[in-house]
Amino acid sequence: MNPAFDYATAFCRNLGLVNPEEQERLRRSRVAIAGLGGVGGIHLLTLARMGVGRFRLADPDHFELANFNRQAGAFMSTLDRPKVEVMRAMALDINPEAEVEVYPQGLAPDNLAAFLDGVDVALDGLDFTAVDVRALFYAEARRRGVPVVAVGPVGASAASLVFMPGGMSWHDYFAMDLARNDFERYVLFIVGTAPAALHMPYIDRRYVDLANRRGPSLALAVQLCAGIAAAEVLKLLLGRGRVRPAPWYQQYDAYRGRLAVGRLPWGNRGPLQRLKFHFAKRLLARRATAA
Repeated sequence: MNPAFDYATAFCRNLGLVNPEEQERLRRSRVAIAGLGGVGGIHLLTLARMGVGRFRLADPDHFELANFNRQAGAFMSTLDRPKVEVMRAMALDINPEAEVEVYPQGLAPDNLAAFLDGVDVALDGLDFTAVDVRALFYAEARRRGVPVVAVGPVGASAASLVFMPGGMSWHDYFAMDLARNDFERYVLFIVGTAPAALHMPYIDRRYVDLANRRGPSLALAVQLCAGIAAAEVLKLLLGRGRVRPAPWYQQYDAYRGRLAVGRLPWGNRGPLQRLKFHFAKRLLARRATAA
């Protein structure tokens, strides 16, 4: 422990936006972050700077050059190092008193219960193609009464969903049972994450490659996601402020300066979402054929 560190001093500038009792609540709160890639790492650092004192982190990957454009822990000095180790060290460099547990093997059916045990709020930072483990993650969180915040970068925007234990489930919202293969699962995830599609007028679809699990991304969108996710986590941990749980969705696009807030009472099963799914599937399938 660094004797120069003092929690009250380190986070005193939070006061006025949270009160001393709420800051102490943040200090005692435990947040689980599944995935430390584009958004997961910056989620962690943002919450650590807000004074959240306990974390569980899960990610099996190592940093590589392709991460440099957006991931908070990606540096020349961290190439080929495990993401959980790098991000744990960064969080402890902000708050040496923090409790940071790591799951370097990532999430699997045999460790989800331990990962979510005693957690106040969970964050979904999993890769968009991790459909199977994501379904298990949300089911276990719901079973344990843990809210899950999911804010993903799409284009130059942040798309936000919050799943509450008593509200619409991830399974019912995304309706993955409608898909016949992985490609259709990815499309369902895309149209459900950002139903307003504010990013579509400017995104170059030549760089969207679902077959190889790649798509364009910008650091600015990841930063937007961290702020929005942290706001939702703050409201949930402190029990104040309005949270719009799924089937509500939000998307803020900084490039276009537009905000979309809406509600999908039937999730991806709704008629308009089914039309969007078929349109997006044809569009992305043509891209895959042309490539």
